[in-house]
Amino acid sequence: MGTGVMIGAGIFALTGQVAELAGALFPLAFLTAAIVSGFSAYSYIKLANAYPSAGGIAMYLKEIYGHSNMTGACALLMVFSMVINESLVGRTFGTYTLQLFDVKDDSPLVPVLAVGLIAVAFLVNLSGNRVIGSLSQITAFLKIGGIIVFAVITLWAAGFSFEPTIGAGSENILPGSGFLAGVAIAILSYKGFTTITTSGDEVKNPRKNVGRAIAASLLICTIVYLLVVFAVASNLSLDQIIQSKNFALAEAARPALGQYGVWFTVAIAIIATTSGIIASIFAVSRMLAMLTDMNLIPHRHFGMPGNIQTHTLVYTVVLAAILAAFFDLSRIASLGAIFYLVIDIAIHWGVFRNLREELNADGKILLAAGIFDMVVLGAFVILKGGSDPIILLIAGTSLFLTFLGENLFLKAHPKS
Repeated sequence: MGTGVMIGAGIFALTGQVAELAGALFPLAFLTAAIVSGFSAYSYIKLANAYPSAGGIAMYLKEIYGHSNMTGACALLMVFSMVINESLVGRTFGTYTLQLFDVKDDSPLVPVLAVGLIAVAFLVNLSGNRVIGSLSQITAFLKIGGIIVFAVITLWAAGFSFEPTIGAGSENILPGSGFLAGVAIAILSYKGFTTITTSGDEVKNPRKNVGRAIAASLLICTIVYLLVVFAVASNLSLDQIIQSKNFALAEAARPALGQYGVWFTVAIAIIATTSGIIASIFAVSRMLAMLTDMNLIPHRHFGMPGNIQTHTLVYTVVLAAILAAFFDLSRIASLGAIFYLVIDIAIHWGVFRNLREELNADGKILLAAGIFDMVVLGAFVILKGGSDPIILLIAGTSLFLTFLGENLFLKAHPKS
């Protein structure tokens, strides 16, 4: 299940985005992202072993920072990061689906299909946890198996060659920043391991098995992703990957299997995006409901029937639909990367400062994880500052308003 959560729409949406930033080194960018994510997972594994629960990140932040502005704001940033990922998944669904009809990926039908998928995911979530759980198990096997079949066949058809052309996106920028910016985007393909932390109430022996699931899922995910990126690089030049960046996997299947390969890849993408967004919306609404119960965020019914999680489900879907309708894939991915790396840094520093001895955690690994995140985030901000400063303005404003709003809420509603 953990691998199914991680291996989803990210690899379909982000392969071309990473190639555009990292150039010919984009497979290495995915490997570097796996290493950075591995260091990041250390903090989460230590927390999962000590505090297994269904609360996941929200409960970990409370253990680290207490009932504070930092806890509430970082938890909200995690929620925003997950909602941003949902809009990314929605647009990926639209982009790949239109490849069946040879429609360009800048068509206005992309956001229409994205919003439609989000609406369907909302209806499925209303049907209850049992349906979501059963659907997740079935689709996990289908999409993982399908992605591996895609990778093996396309690699075999290309004779296992790897011939990308020159790099792109790094001219007149600090050396290596284009590559590191690609790493920042690639990290989004691995961030799904944080969702596994919400399984503490369901698994046997959670103080060991949640951490094991995170480590095993990261390893499997890395192997599958490297197969995929080498398959894409073996069938398309770098220019072709960048040109088809929003549907690179479908385009990579064309030389090996023709139109049948495109149809197969699109079918797997539809399964991956649909199942991924259903599971993500469930997780976000659950987390928002928990933050409400913890008195860390405000809540209004607006006359809606049902319980708090039903209401937070509506809020999640509306926000994801708005982002999917008005933001393109590159900006959605950029915003998600910034938010996620900020949260990651906060968790590593918090564990190092407040819980290192209690968790018996190695301070050097915690500091290394935080430094890796800061280097990648810094390079990404530098690159985007030159190419798309508006997204940095949006990210900075969102961060400021989140911390300010949380501070004002806690002052108005002090914990009894």
